[in-house]
Amino acid sequence: MSSDGTPLLRLQGLRKVFPGVVAIGSASLELLRGEIHALVGENGAGKSTLIKVLTGVHRPDAGEIFLEGKSVAFDTPLEAQSAGLATIYQEFTLIPALTVRENLFLGRERSKHGFIDASLEYQQAASLLQKLGLDVDPDAIVSDLRVAQQQLVEIARALASDAALLIMDEPTAALTPREVEKLFSILRELAERGIGIIFISHRLDEVLEIADRITVMRDGETIATRKTGDVTRQQLIELMVGRSLDQEFPKIPAVRGDVCLEVRQLSGGFVENICFKVHRGEILGLAGLMGSGRTETARMIFGADPRSSGEILLDGSPIDLRSPLDAIRHGICLLTEDRKSQGLVLKASVRDNFALPNLSNWSNFGWINQSEETTRFLHHIESLKIRLADPEQPADSLSGGNQQKLLLARWLESHSRVLIFDEPTRGIDVGAKYELYLLLNALAAQGKAVIMISSELPEILGMSDRILVMRAGKISGEITDVAEASQERVMALAV
Repeated sequence: MSSDGTPLLRLQGLRKVFPGVVAIGSASLELLRGEIHALVGENGAGKSTLIKVLTGVHRPDAGEIFLEGKSVAFDTPLEAQSAGLATIYQEFTLIPALTVRENLFLGRERSKHGFIDASLEYQQAASLLQKLGLDVDPDAIVSDLRVAQQQLVEIARALASDAALLIMDEPTAALTPREVEKLFSILRELAERGIGIIFISHRLDEVLEIADRITVMRDGETIATRKTGDVTRQQLIELMVGRSLDQEFPKIPAVRGDVCLEVRQLSGGFVENICFKVHRGEILGLAGLMGSGRTETARMIFGADPRSSGEILLDGSPIDLRSPLDAIRHGICLLTEDRKSQGLVLKASVRDNFALPNLSNWSNFGWINQSEETTRFLHHIESLKIRLADPEQPADSLSGGNQQKLLLARWLESHSRVLIFDEPTRGIDVGAKYELYLLLNALAAQGKAVIMISSELPEILGMSDRILVMRAGKISGEITDVAEASQERVMALAV
């Protein structure tokens, strides 16, 4: 609060309606100076719309916004920025080809006699970066920076604009645990300086660690605001989904069958001598920090990246995988961690995305049996509970959870025996996560061999039958007694 007790920001009864859709019915939120306030809810709960109304992307149909006690109405994002609001989106808005300095002062260039004063900008940029503990040259090209460094450049840009209110949307989605720890330290320092922070995330462990208070949205409504110390993780989940979940990770212990997939001395790039087996009916968790080689291993098994040595065996017989097409023909599939750029054709229809690798299943002499295609498509839509308005709608119009299910439907139709899930729940909400966990159980119960790569340790511990941990391109350990394992034990192997 300000010295007179007035909140930095107060949203009161906001409402936003699009044709045929009530995006926000009634939403309220209060942010104090120096407070880190988390905003949580399932996809479609109204969080993004609320932020867009707050920052001038949309005008509210009802309700008011008060900034330091004064009623405001922003017609454009620029007006919101000028009033001290800065938003850092999950997908960065930096211009990769420009330098750090140029990005920091873009649109607010420091000038002297009508020319950009690069020397002054460099000094101010260096000072901002030093405050954030970011050791990079202000004249470094942004595209050369790591993701965590780009995240801090976004924050520096907000500070360069004298932002009093910082909005962060899924800021930790692509960060390692150490980078998250560093980010949280910086956020606490900013809060101590009096900056108010709205923190949006699906990662509830992090929300409970960093936030002072938490506001929950569901179906376009503000459901509750709680002090962090007064609410448990389970209570948060139940507020978000509107029902009681017996447990967050509904794991059914595996009934293990024979070895389905075996990897022997697999090497390629910086990945060396990877050896493991995965049985029918089990979920094998693959843990490790980002950059440990998990994704590279998965891509070699799928034939997407070349291997320099090693063998891949399916049902005891060596197979030669030179491309993803070879893997698909042998019943091996990969649900990539980046479903938007590597998994889906976003502008193509949902139906076409489902059909792409399966056209040969329904074609004769070059003609596609569209009736059979439709029958199979509808079967998976129903069995996986994929929520869509029209089979012809573009794939990018689906929520993250439904995009993931669409990819899974595609591979199930390919009669895959080995399913590799790389970060399967990244960017999807707790309700969609729960449904995906049930699907993992069902796949294992059908005798599929499932490999799950995840950076979320509760997920790895909650859904795996066995856990392999990677570090620096090698397997550093195996955990077979998952029920007795801890996050600390996994991290000790990972670092």
